[in-house]
Amino acid sequence: MLEMFNAKSIAVIGASETKGKIGYDIMVSLLKYYKGDIVPVNPKNETIFRIPAYNSIKEYGPVDLAVIVIPAPLVPQAVQDCAEIGIKNIVVISAGFKEVNEEGAKLEKEIVEICKKHDIKLVGPNCLGILNTYNDMNVSFSSDMAHQGKISFITQSGAIMAAILDYADNKNIGFSKIISLGNKAGINENDCMEDFMEDENTEVIAAYLEGIVDGPGFIKASRKASGKKPVVLIKSGRTSKGSEAVSSHTGTIAGSDSAYDAAFSQCGIIRATSLEELMDYSRALAFFPLPKGNKIAIITNAGGPGIMTTDAAINAGLEMAQLAAETKEKLKEGLPDTANVKNPVDVLGDASPDRFAFALDTVLKDPNVDGIIYLVTPQSVTDPKGTANVPIEQATKSEKPIICSFFGGTRCGDAERVLLNQKVPTYLYPKRAIKSMKALYDYTVIKNQEYPEPPEFDADKDTVRNIIGEAKKKGNYTLGLESFEVLKAYGIPTVGTAITTTVEDTVKAADEIGYPLVMKIVSPQISHKSDVGGIKLKLENSAEVKAAYEDMMENIPKKEPEAQLEGVQLQKMLSGGKEVIIGVIQDPTFGPMVMFGLGGIYVEVLKDVKFAIAPVNEIEARDMITGIKTHELLEGARGDKASDIGSIADTILRVSQLVTDFPEINEFEINPLMVFGEGEGALAVDMRLILNED
Repeated sequence: MLEMFNAKSIAVIGASETKGKIGYDIMVSLLKYYKGDIVPVNPKNETIFRIPAYNSIKEYGPVDLAVIVIPAPLVPQAVQDCAEIGIKNIVVISAGFKEVNEEGAKLEKEIVEICKKHDIKLVGPNCLGILNTYNDMNVSFSSDMAHQGKISFITQSGAIMAAILDYADNKNIGFSKIISLGNKAGINENDCMEDFMEDENTEVIAAYLEGIVDGPGFIKASRKASGKKPVVLIKSGRTSKGSEAVSSHTGTIAGSDSAYDAAFSQCGIIRATSLEELMDYSRALAFFPLPKGNKIAIITNAGGPGIMTTDAAINAGLEMAQLAAETKEKLKEGLPDTANVKNPVDVLGDASPDRFAFALDTVLKDPNVDGIIYLVTPQSVTDPKGTANVPIEQATKSEKPIICSFFGGTRCGDAERVLLNQKVPTYLYPKRAIKSMKALYDYTVIKNQEYPEPPEFDADKDTVRNIIGEAKKKGNYTLGLESFEVLKAYGIPTVGTAITTTVEDTVKAADEIGYPLVMKIVSPQISHKSDVGGIKLKLENSAEVKAAYEDMMENIPKKEPEAQLEGVQLQKMLSGGKEVIIGVIQDPTFGPMVMFGLGGIYVEVLKDVKFAIAPVNEIEARDMITGIKTHELLEGARGDKASDIGSIADTILRVSQLVTDFPEINEFEINPLMVFGEGEGALAVDMRLILNED
């Protein structure tokens, strides 16, 4: 794909001299900057901007890149013409394809088939185009060339590309390459990441996406990319209404946001929640060195903002560095008596640029400090411009990041311009500076992250295959307690059970298992057994078992007349453990997504759960357990006995393999998994499995 960005000859199919047409804007941009050959194609003109124009690209011959800006119905023929003369790179800016209607979708399919047949790399359709500052190439209908820099930007929205370019121009943010993907009929985000990670002019990969074409491929590509370069991404459509907008806007089917969160976490992506964050993080990662750790120092001329910034740092997951005794002694010697030499270091409101410089130089040398927030407020004696000059030299040569925040408006304007002219990022609000520092630290961790292969358990797949096959034959797509053999086939320990169909057999089985007992109704149509009186607890003797059985068989049909009652399941009542839930749901983008949380109120009311995309490895399984807010309850909070975390992780891994081996499982749940004390294991008490009917 990179050869597209380095094209030495470009044809504009639909070139124009008429203002207001896209073909005009692209020609003007190429003539203004581009050094290669420009070939206008338009049968209505003999020349365009004094360059000979051609009726068809076939009249001229092959070029490195063809940019198509003609009405949608004419595009397939233009693509075919390109294919016949050997053009291998095409950008279709024209709209009117699958994002519009069914007829447009047919046109898009026709284009894709031609490109696949002739091995053509296709960008678009319905896109803004591409841009390469290192080749002075702007084949987009954005207003002007971007500043040169080290950020490569992938966007699914042309309007977002235009907005980011305008914002970046104002803030002197530089780019290497920019690509608007549009409908992603050809090149998608995975292709871009694989190419940009090898690009010598790209140091940060940033992206705005509304959906992902190939979830598993995305995880593979982004893991490789994030190991080499930071990947910062914003995914829109986080709410259900947002997802609807995504589908109507570009024809993309958006997956659930929980799946995207899980996938991004598992493949080293730094997720931004706004375009502001996307640019903040990207320029910090492009400019600053990575901190070795998460311990920061704050240098400021104001106590209140220093405290606010400290709070923001702690909330973001950073730590306030404990300054060394020598550092504090030196600060005492060089600062006024009333200055605070602890962290945050307050150089006082009357601080001159020299005083800031002394504090910065001193704190930078402290081995306990991994990064510095340089926080300035415009007080009456403050010299914002002079104070802004202080960190520039240090910021460009220091091995520690120095992130500036000039917390003000009009009086900080000159300071901001000084820093931006030197391409030193500065942030209006301290919280933005802190979050950018956290992004730097996050990538320090990501860069060293390992992705071990998931374990492969010796499972009895034939048993599961037979259970699923028999269920499908009967038209039964919801399996419950009667399918405990699925768990056993994958080595997941289960509580001792018996399934019976008569009152006599139930009493006999109860006496054999021992008391106290739990009785549960067995019915494919009843998912929430307690709602219909389908669970009886603490049955202490045969009389209670008999009464419970008869009550279920008499009263449940009154509440669920359509339900088929296949008997009851008896289980020994367990005590002394904690209930957790392990579930799975199929995500349309990424496939099976595994969920973990504490059982009962924690999952139903607090929604305290953690997701991961299967297949899950051991590190990810452990991260799922420690990732819930209530994980300390499993680790032995307030003197309580610690639970067997290893058994939970093992069950997660086995469930992950089960749903990976059998993708026809649409939903799966062990609820509860009863986990006992450390070294005492865990037992599955109840399960539910729903098969995909397709």
